[in-house]
Parts: sequence; C-alpha cells; structure tokens
Amino acid sequence: MLVDTGPLVALFDPRDDAYDRCREALQGIRGPLVSTVPILTEAFHLLDPASRGSLALQEFIARGGLSMWFLDDLALARAFELMRRYADHPMDLADASLVAAAEALRVTTVFTVDRRDFATYRARVGRSWRRFETLP
Repeated sequence: MLVDTGPLVALFDPRDDAYDRCREALQGIRGPLVSTVPILTEAFHLLDPASRGSLALQEFIARGGLSMWFLDDLALARAFELMRRYADHPMDLADASLVAAAEALRVTTVFTVDRRDFATYRARVGRSWRRFETLP
C-alpha cells in the first residue's frame, strides 16, 4: 500500500485532526507500506524537524514500518509528465511521485487523507487506467 503525506503527519502528531482515524486505519493494514522521498520531505516539513513526531516517524521508518520507492530518471520524467497532465488540478511532485510509484509497483491502494485528489488521479497499469482506492 502506498502512503501519502497526510497519514504520516497524522500518525505522529496527536494534535492532527486525522490522528485517531489514521491510527485506527493503520491497525487494519496488513501489507507493506511504501512511500517516496517527496512524500517524506513534506511530512518532515509539516511535523517540524525537531518535534517528537519527527523523531517518531524516523524511528518508524528505521524499524521497517515504511519502505521507500525511489524515483530514478525515468520515474522522475513520468512524475513531471503527470504534473503537466494534471496541471488544471494541480498535482504536486509528492502526489506525482505516488502515482508514478503506483504505476511501477502496480499498486493502486493509497493511505491518504486527501481523497479528493486521489479520486481524480488515475494510474496507468499495463494498458488500462486504474482508479485509486483510498484508506481510511
């Protein structure tokens, strides 16, 4: 399952409005969690690098709670292509990196609090365009 910025912030900041909802959803997730560096960049920015939440997120990643899918040159070019395609929305690099990851990993389930954006996006998996399933 892919993980967006919102849950990473909510899970490690008890003051976040989505904290309880994301904690409950995380308990029901059985498969591996995967995200991208642009998502982590946003999450650490929003958590404040010196906060307890930032340290807890670092520990979560170090313990294997979240793995990274890295953008190579081809994936970065795809992310930029997606940003142009959804320019009227608009799509930022973090979201584009998740859609590129979805296409490469053939996974269209995303843990996000931003259902509106992911209801709009489609991932090209094989020859078809797939909608995203969002949690929680």
